[in-house]
Amino acid sequence: MSGSLRRWCDAWGTGFVSLCLGGVALPVFAQSAPEPFSPRFGDAYEARVTRVPDGDTLWVKPTAGGRYRKLRIDGVDAPEICQEGGVAARDALSRRLLEQTVTVTERRRDDYGRALARLAHRGEDIGAWLVGDGWAWSYRWRHSEGPFAAEERRARAAQKGIFSNPSPEEPRYFRRRNGPCPMPGRAQAD
Repeated sequence: MSGSLRRWCDAWGTGFVSLCLGGVALPVFAQSAPEPFSPRFGDAYEARVTRVPDGDTLWVKPTAGGRYRKLRIDGVDAPEICQEGGVAARDALSRRLLEQTVTVTERRRDDYGRALARLAHRGEDIGAWLVGDGWAWSYRWRHSEGPFAAEERRARAAQKGIFSNPSPEEPRYFRRRNGPCPMPGRAQAD
């Protein structure tokens, strides 16, 4: 092998296996690139919570790698951030989950492109906790009281969180009257 060909093979050896036969250098990938992390709906995965912009939305970083993912907690509707109780709901969720590892099971995407997901932290369903502590409503659909109706009844009876107000306004009615809220500064880890 000539000196220039040897130098070329040595230079390209990083990340490649140089196969030099008959005076010809053929770069060959040493290993194929790993598949990007892309969970399917219904598959559970572990992730670290990195940001909590409001009471029912958060950002996670999958522990298996890949991109940050914006999630909305399935089955709940927390007050809008500019609505009474919105900042308190966000802060409660942030205190509970920021920088914590959660188990995520994505169900589908909402109209805003967020994955609707069930979350568990240390075996506890976060949607049930959020509603049960009075920081969100059980998400109503048509004539259904939603998946956390029992938790909401208990939170209302105990006047917890947003239910300490005798007639808190559901976020869906607040949004109809006021439109979307501008997003304030975000709660995130240092």
